[in-house]
Amino acid sequence: MRLIKKLLIASAISSLAVTGLAANDLVKKGEKIFMTKKLGNCIACHDVNGKNLDGPGSMGPKLQYLSAWPEQALFDKVYDPYTTNPISQMPAFGKNGWLSDSEIKAVVAYLKTVN
Repeated sequence: MRLIKKLLIASAISSLAVTGLAANDLVKKGEKIFMTKKLGNCIACHDVNGKNLDGPGSMGPKLQYLSAWPEQALFDKVYDPYTTNPISQMPAFGKNGWLSDSEIKAVVAYLKTVN
């Protein structure tokens, strides 16, 4: 019984470590999309609070406190910002097919790190 308990604990710890690594990779992928001109190019319009970024970031709103936003709300905002703001200047990255759902999820993972 003790052996089973130890194996279960070891299994739980290792799965948490793998999940943490996968989440970190997703955040890095999202940051790359955010910064890359031929992908999201979010940095062209958005300044990000707490991040040392090199970009204009003056057209769109300053991105801050996004860690408090629900993931689905962030996903929807990137996928099609016009659903919540019909006069938005931001392109609908998902609806227009510029970013895939998995790429948007990566951007959301990165945005969740913004304080």
